[in-house]
Amino acid sequence: MGKQPPPEAPKEDVWRHAIDRAKLGLWDWDLRTDHCYYSASWFEMLGYAEGELAQTSDLWLNLTHPDDRERAIRSGEGHLSGAISSIETELRLRHKGGSWIWVLDRGGVIEWDSEGRPVRAVGVQTDITRQKKIEGELAQANEQNRLALEASGLGSWHFDVDTQLSFWDTRTREIFGLEPGAGVVPQGTWQSFLHPEDKQRAEREHNLPLTTHLPSKVSYRIIRRDGTVRHVETLCIFLEVSGTSGRLVGTTRDTTDEVEEQRKLALAASQDSLTGLLNRSAFGVELAKKISCAASEPFALYYIDLDYFKALNDSQGHAAGDAALKQIAASFREAFPKALLARLGGDEFAVALALSDAEPSSAADTILGAVRQVKQLEVGGHHPLGASIGVAVIVSEETEPADALARADDASYAAKSGGRNRWMLERDISQGSGLTAGRLVANLATAMDEGRVQLFGQEIRSLDQPEVPTGRIEVLARLVSQAGKLISPAEFIPAAERFGMAAVLDRHIIRKALKQIGDRPQGGLEITLGINLSAHTLSDPLLWEFVELSAGEFGASLRHLVFEITETAALTNVEAAERFVRKARDKGCRVSLDDFGAGMSSFSYLRRFPVDSIKIDGSFIENIATSPFDREVVRSMCGIGKSLGLVVVAERIEYLETLPILTGLGVSLGQGFALHRPEPLDQLLDRISPCPRR
Repeated sequence: MGKQPPPEAPKEDVWRHAIDRAKLGLWDWDLRTDHCYYSASWFEMLGYAEGELAQTSDLWLNLTHPDDRERAIRSGEGHLSGAISSIETELRLRHKGGSWIWVLDRGGVIEWDSEGRPVRAVGVQTDITRQKKIEGELAQANEQNRLALEASGLGSWHFDVDTQLSFWDTRTREIFGLEPGAGVVPQGTWQSFLHPEDKQRAEREHNLPLTTHLPSKVSYRIIRRDGTVRHVETLCIFLEVSGTSGRLVGTTRDTTDEVEEQRKLALAASQDSLTGLLNRSAFGVELAKKISCAASEPFALYYIDLDYFKALNDSQGHAAGDAALKQIAASFREAFPKALLARLGGDEFAVALALSDAEPSSAADTILGAVRQVKQLEVGGHHPLGASIGVAVIVSEETEPADALARADDASYAAKSGGRNRWMLERDISQGSGLTAGRLVANLATAMDEGRVQLFGQEIRSLDQPEVPTGRIEVLARLVSQAGKLISPAEFIPAAERFGMAAVLDRHIIRKALKQIGDRPQGGLEITLGINLSAHTLSDPLLWEFVELSAGEFGASLRHLVFEITETAALTNVEAAERFVRKARDKGCRVSLDDFGAGMSSFSYLRRFPVDSIKIDGSFIENIATSPFDREVVRSMCGIGKSLGLVVVAERIEYLETLPILTGLGVSLGQGFALHRPEPLDQLLDRISPCPRR
C-alpha cells in the first residue's frame, strides 16, 4: 500500500459545532474593529437566547462580578502585552436569572499585524460552577478539620517516601518544641527526639503502614531540646499517590497531661488516701508477685491489728485517730524502707519483709515499738495504743495470697486473745480445728441455720456449800463442725468478732437460751443464765427490742438473764455499755463484769456501772496456791465486792485444794466459784432442776 495522505483539517463551522455540543462559550474578538462575537452556546450558558444581548467587546466585562473584574482585566492585558503566554482566569458572570455562575476563561491571540501587534484573540469560557461549589465545600470541610485539629491540639504531618522529607504543621512543631511555622523539616528530625527507651519500638510501629497499609497508633516519649520529656501519640496511615512510592500521613498529639492524670488515678487506686501506703487491693497484687519468688526469696508477713483504736476514735475524735494512723505509717516507712507496706483498712496494717532484711521476732518488736511511740494518744486517759501482730513466714510459691493473709491474720487474733499488745508466730498457734478465721465464720453462718451451734452450761456454786446447786449457770456456745467435731469458742468467737458476726451469734445464743427457759414450768430452783456479750452487741440499738420480743415469744421472764460484759467490750464503746447496763437492770436483768481485774480500768467501771456481780479473771485464780501476789489481788477484789454488796465469782478452779485457800481469803456466803465442767445446757437444767417438761 502507498502512503496515505494526511486527513484534512476540519472547517471552521465544524469547530464551532463541536464547541456548541461541548457547551463551551466561544468568544472571538477582532481588536481592529473592537467587535466581539459570542457563540450561541455562550448565551445559552448564561440563560439568554442568541442575539438577545448586543455583542460588544465589553459585554462579558459588564456581566462580570465586581470582585472579579480587576483580576480578569489584568489577565487579558497581561497576555496582550506579551507578559503572559495566554489568558486564563476564573470569574463569575451574572446569569439571566440573577445568580452568578463561575466560568473558566481561557484563550489567546491568534493573529498579529505586520508590526507584530495582536489583531484577533479567541477563547472559550467553561461553566465551572459545580466544580467551584465542590471546591468550596471541600475548603469549608478543610477549614472545619483545621479548626477541629487546632481545638483538639492535634498536629498534622506527612512523609514522602521517595524524597524522605517530612512536612510538619505549626502544631506538630510546637509539640516537639520547635519554632512556630509550617514546612519541611530536615531528614531524621523526628527520630532525633525519641526517648532512648522508646526509640526502637516507636520507629518499628511508625513504619508498619508502609508494609501493611493498615493504620497504626504509636505512643512514645520524646526529649525536647531543653531536656523536658513529653508523652506523644501518633496516628498514621499509608496514602497511595499516583506515580510515586506513596506517603505516610498522620496526626500527632501531646498526651503528657493525660498520662500524668492516668498515673495519678492509678496511684490513687492503689494507695490508701490517708497514709499513702498501699491499699488492700494493691497489696494483694504486690503480695502475689512476692510469693511467686518465695522459694528463693522467703519473707515474713506481718498482720497488724491496733489495740484500743476504736476507743481512741470514740474518746478523742476521728482527727486524733487519723493522726495516729499517719504517724504509725510514717514510722513503718522509716523502720522498713525496703518492705511492702499496706493499710488494709480501718486499724489494720500489713508488712511483707524479706527474711534477709530482718528476723521475724526483731521486726515484730520494731513494729510494736513504732505503735507504742504514739504515747500522747491515749484511750480515755488509761490505755495507750498497742498492736496485736501475727507473723506468717512464706517460703512456698504455691501459697495463695489470701491464704497467706489469713494465716497471719489468725496469728494476729491469737495475739489479741492472748492479751493484746504482743506478737505471735503462726507456728505457735494451737492447731485447733485447722480452719482459718474466714472459713470458721463461713462455717459458723451455716452452723446457726443447721443447729450446729450448741449451748453448754457451767454451774456456779457457793463456797460455803459447794455441793448444793445454786441455779446460776454460765451459758457457753460450742460450734460443731460438719464432721461432728467440737470447735473451741477460743477459735470461732474471735473470728466472729473480727468479721462482724459477733452480734448475730449473740442474738442466736440469747434466743436459744430464752427458749430453753421458756420450755420449763415455773417453780423449783430459780434459774439464771449468764450470757457473754460482745462489743458489737453492746452497741446494737435494737438489742432490747429483740430480747423482749424473744422473751415474749417463748414465755420467758427477763429475770432469768444475767448479761456478762468484759472490760474490753465496755472499753470499745463506754457510752453504749453504760446505756446497756442501766437498761438491763430496768428490765429486771442482772449484769456482771467478766474477767474482772484483767484490765487497767476494772475498778473504775465499778463506779460507773451499777452491776450485780463481778467475775474475777481466771488468771488470778489458777495459780493462787503458789502465788502470794495473786492471793492478795483476789483478797482485795473480794473485799471490794463484799463492801459493795456484789456477788463475786471465781472461775478456772481446776482443783478442790483451791477451795480452802479461797475460804481463807475471807470469801463469805454469797460469793461463788465456777467448778463443774461444762455440759449441754438442757442436760444441766434437767440435772439441777428436775421438773417435768410441759
